[in-house]
Amino acid sequence: MNIKLIIIISFTYLYGFFEIFMSVRQRRKRKIIESGDRLSIWILAIFIAIGYSLSFSIASIKIGRICHWDTFFAIGSILAIVGLIIRVNSILTLKQQFTYTVTKIENHELIESGLYKIIRHPGYLGQLIIFLGISASLSNWLSILAMMISVLIGYTYRIKTEEKFMIEQMGTKYIDYQKRTKRLIPMIY
Repeated sequence: MNIKLIIIISFTYLYGFFEIFMSVRQRRKRKIIESGDRLSIWILAIFIAIGYSLSFSIASIKIGRICHWDTFFAIGSILAIVGLIIRVNSILTLKQQFTYTVTKIENHELIESGLYKIIRHPGYLGQLIIFLGISASLSNWLSILAMMISVLIGYTYRIKTEEKFMIEQMGTKYIDYQKRTKRLIPMIY
């Protein structure tokens, strides 16, 4: 098996285990007051799984293959690492406020420090960059499209669900925060 493919698959599994570990760890520490998830965690997980399945399946065939695999492997690896740094930074910024499901916890407060000063969902941005990096490292433009379309559908639903819940919970405080920040990309979206 190709060493690049082993690295891509290994990173994918390690990242998945990291997210599972953080989810289990976080669940033990929180007292949930109210849930507004509306199955968004499951919808997101399904679209991520579809993205991975399609991306890796398409990459195994020659249709859509980009000739410069070394270049795209390097670009994809850098993107995945940058995305992981953003994801971990957002989790560390939220500290006790971080949850995997859309919930209100004890002593819930709006965090507006770190990346949260300029965008509302840096953790999701980090994950999207990770998925872009993984699919780009496969060196197949159809793999990139399959992954990103699928995960964007999942994250669009998740963000709408989360923002609706935050408005219900925090009212004008969150609406004012929305006016000062963008969802994922500073000054753009």
